Amino acid sequence: MSDFTSSFWAMYVAGITLLSIIACLVLLILSGKAKAMTASDNTTGHVWDGDLREMNNPLPRWWSYMFVITIVFALVYLVLYPGLGSNPGQLGWTSAGLHKAEVEKGNAETAPIYAKFMDMKPEEVAKNAQAMAIGERLYSNNCAQCHASDAHGNKGFPNLTDKDWLHGGTPEKIQETITGGRIGNMPPMAAAVGSADDVKNVAQYVLSLSGSPHDSAKAALGKEKFGVCAACHGPDGKGMQAVGSANLTDNIWLHGFGEKAIVDMVNNGKQNIMPPQGQLLTKGQLHVLVSYIWGLSNK
Repeated sequence: MSDFTSSFWAMYVAGITLLSIIACLVLLILSGKAKAMTASDNTTGHVWDGDLREMNNPLPRWWSYMFVITIVFALVYLVLYPGLGSNPGQLGWTSAGLHKAEVEKGNAETAPIYAKFMDMKPEEVAKNAQAMAIGERLYSNNCAQCHASDAHGNKGFPNLTDKDWLHGGTPEKIQETITGGRIGNMPPMAAAVGSADDVKNVAQYVLSLSGSPHDSAKAALGKEKFGVCAACHGPDGKGMQAVGSANLTDNIWLHGFGEKAIVDMVNNGKQNIMPPQGQLLTKGQLHVLVSYIWGLSNK
């Protein structure tokens, strides 16, 4: 209920919850006192298959007491656990707290497994079959959602099995990326490049850098305008890992290939965010995961 900005909704939910429980109790009492119209033989008058008659016997006492017990249980539960709007309950229980406790317990149980890898360099851990099996599971749980189960990435999400690293592919840089996350930001550059034709010429020049099919005449015109891009991608277009700019001379296209894709990038810019994952991992898990990812491109 903390997502609501007003306490009204917490009170509203709590009121409905209590009224529902009280209504069940009232209904139980009234139904126990109500007397149905019966025939002289204590039947309701309903007959099936000629001689099958419905009797009008009251519910057994123990049956009614079961309903009362459930109502009492509900009230006690609402006092002990969060259920009445924003009331946290007397026990202070939360699903987040339970999850955290279970994660800490699991981490404590598996700590000895990771401890034996902590004194090993990532290059050595990457050669250990047990560590790589663990690393594969850590990758599946924390990285595969974006970088794909085979680590070949998707459009906008880098391939982790090649040698193309925006910020560097050393174990230290990989750990830095995982723990702190990354924000990749290319601002719209169309105004700085010039006219729409200038942007297309630059796109052709960028295609020429990687030996991709291109218009040589337009590429020659775009070379001078590429100076605007060189501030981040370097005068040779090979990128700079210090700022995370892409290498434009290889044949790896993270956000799409061709003139249209490049023009869209220059006109609109692009922002990519990798959220930090360090808080989700223990030091041992991080060490093994870094070694596993490093090993993907260094087999």
